[in-house]
Amino acid sequence: MKQAIPSVLVLILFLSVVSAAAAAQSGIYEPGTGLQGAELNETGQGQQAGLNESGQGVNQSQQAGLNESGQGIGQTQQEQVEQETQNVGENATLQIQQREEVRVQNASELHEMIEQREREMNQEIQSLEEHQQLVYLNQNKVRLAVQSLFAMEELVGSIGPQVSQIADEINTSVQATIQAEERIQARNTIVRFFAGGDEEAAQEIEQQVIQNQERIRELQQLQEECDCDEQVRAILQEQIQNVEQEQTRLQQVALNELNDKGLFGWLWK
Repeated sequence: MKQAIPSVLVLILFLSVVSAAAAAQSGIYEPGTGLQGAELNETGQGQQAGLNESGQGVNQSQQAGLNESGQGIGQTQQEQVEQETQNVGENATLQIQQREEVRVQNASELHEMIEQREREMNQEIQSLEEHQQLVYLNQNKVRLAVQSLFAMEELVGSIGPQVSQIADEINTSVQATIQAEERIQARNTIVRFFAGGDEEAAQEIEQQVIQNQERIRELQQLQEECDCDEQVRAILQEQIQNVEQEQTRLQQVALNELNDKGLFGWLWK
């Protein structure tokens, strides 16, 4: 009987350990067994939920920020496009207004317009860099001739549209020759010493001169056909001569630039 008591105690102790383990596994809390499983599960679930909510909050904030940034960028690009479109429209309108504003009704008004435009061009030169001043000082003759040809469209009778069309072509040519001559004038001294002149710029000038010489012949032919006032005819002839003289000068500029071979050019020769 005495030997049976320890066996019973061992059995009871074993069952208690098994019960405690089962309780911990099922989440039933018993005093002395530590933190209950249910609480552990709830804590873990709470932490997971907090992480999920934090992650969702961060994602939502990031997404909202990206959306706002994207919308901001999109709006900025849209505004830039609208501004550029507006600028193009304003520039086109300005050109049309200039063409309309220089129209004159008689030879006296034409003389006044030419003198005023010449003064404005001379003032513009003062704000340019030194190498640009030399270029514009020479090419202003053609620029002034273009303005004069535009202005006299209604004074030269039926040839008016043709004169304006040729003036428009010469005006485009002037922009090209100005850019080419600016490159020549601004060419680095060291580069010029070793490599010589700007062959590409010189060839561009030569090409424009050839095209303008043909335009001059067309203007001379139109002048003979002009049914207009003698004063207007004289102004037309004067402006044609100004364009012609400038082509002679440009041709010499191109020739000088092509002949400037530089040190390397002379060595290779």
